Amino acid sequence: MAFARRYRVIAYSRRYHYPNPWDGDGSDYSAELHAEDLAALIRALADRPVHLITSSYGGNVGLYMTAQHPELVRSIILGEPPLLPWLAHIPGGKAHWQRFLDEAWLPARAAFEQQDRLEDGARLFLDGVMGRPVFAQLGRRGYQMMMDNAPEMKAETLANRYFPPFACEDAERLAQPVLLCKGALSPALFGMVTDDLAQCLPAARAPVVIPDASHAMHVGNPRFYNQIALAFLESC
Repeated sequence: MAFARRYRVIAYSRRYHYPNPWDGDGSDYSAELHAEDLAALIRALADRPVHLITSSYGGNVGLYMTAQHPELVRSIILGEPPLLPWLAHIPGGKAHWQRFLDEAWLPARAAFEQQDRLEDGARLFLDGVMGRPVFAQLGRRGYQMMMDNAPEMKAETLANRYFPPFACEDAERLAQPVLLCKGALSPALFGMVTDDLAQCLPAARAPVVIPDASHAMHVGNPRFYNQIALAFLESC
């Protein structure tokens, strides 16, 4: 792993994500819940503030956790955190948000509500966030990973507080250096949110566009992503 050559790297699987056992029905799935889990993990494993490297909803978790426990965080890398309620006040954002709901989120939820359609739900979920049909192109390992996490994706679409309140005013209180990344091939709504977030974070750099990559940019173009991420960490 590129980061492990220079840093102590700890990657963890969030609550409800494979291979963690389920405790409850997933209805409490939220950035708030995961943020407290992450804070407890950092306190248990680190004796100093950490660099947080996040992707997608992990960015929401990282932002919320840093706002609640700023003493635990030295810097943050954010890969298109889906603060999708922000689209309501971004020019043109409502249309993108509604299209995403109609074409991806709500159909995925409807599929997940039927136990025999978990694969359909996973396909709609993944293709929706990637902006193109990629589920059918997954290899055996990728397909198995998606299906292992299908119950978690179901919990995401059904959760009551999937998007807990996090406003520009909350972001303005974060003093840590922040690197924002967005995929050149990602659905437009993610880039709109990332650009808006950049205006709120006082120590954020201009978002870096990862070429030839969509929402999972660290997978789509790992060489470029690792290069800019490591350069950012060295500067902090």
